Amino acid sequence: MAIGVKALPFSFVVHALGIAGAILVLVWCIHFRGGLAWESSNKNLIFNIHPVLILIGLIIIGGEAIISYKALPLKKEVKKLIHLVLHAIALILGIVGIYAAFKFHNESNIANLYSLHSWIGIGVISLYGIQWIYGFIVFFYPGGTAAIRRESLPWHVLFGSFVYVLAVGNAALGFLEKLTFLENSGLAKYGSEAFLVNFTAIVTILYGTFVILTALSQAPAEDDYSYTAI
Repeated sequence: MAIGVKALPFSFVVHALGIAGAILVLVWCIHFRGGLAWESSNKNLIFNIHPVLILIGLIIIGGEAIISYKALPLKKEVKKLIHLVLHAIALILGIVGIYAAFKFHNESNIANLYSLHSWIGIGVISLYGIQWIYGFIVFFYPGGTAAIRRESLPWHVLFGSFVYVLAVGNAALGFLEKLTFLENSGLAKYGSEAFLVNFTAIVTILYGTFVILTALSQAPAEDDYSYTAI
């Protein structure tokens, strides 16, 4: 059920929060954590790829994909393609981001998959991939019958929203986990970096909140612009 507010005001907030989140995570990983590298003697630079790609890819680009049907004043087929492509980009960046965490652990002799954050992360990326494949087959190519699409759509939207909320929550959990490790290693609990990480997590949660609010808001009345036209 859509809430009685148009999508456009919410989408402006989503875009602003997305830009803010991308800037914050880049400032943290480049300015405070030393930068990004795929190969380095400083293995922490490899890890830095993880939060950057997860936040910018899975959370921000994934969020833009979710709101594309409600926020873009374009024809149905164009928005369907944008929705599909943005989710594909988010999925690919998420996979690379998770691989970077494994790479960091393996090259630093740290155990893998020992934390709740890592367990949920594997679940999220797996469910995200399943959701994308199902959406591609049923709604894009080869495409299901009108009856199958009609029956699948509410579940596709509900399942996608669930996976996205889980991803946002797990991202916040990841910021908490990393900050706890850093503080146990001597990082000042009330220092500028700690505040930056906490604020980035808050922006991430707010971004996810407004993505869901936009997805629940009223779409334009024309069938060409609505979810029901899929």
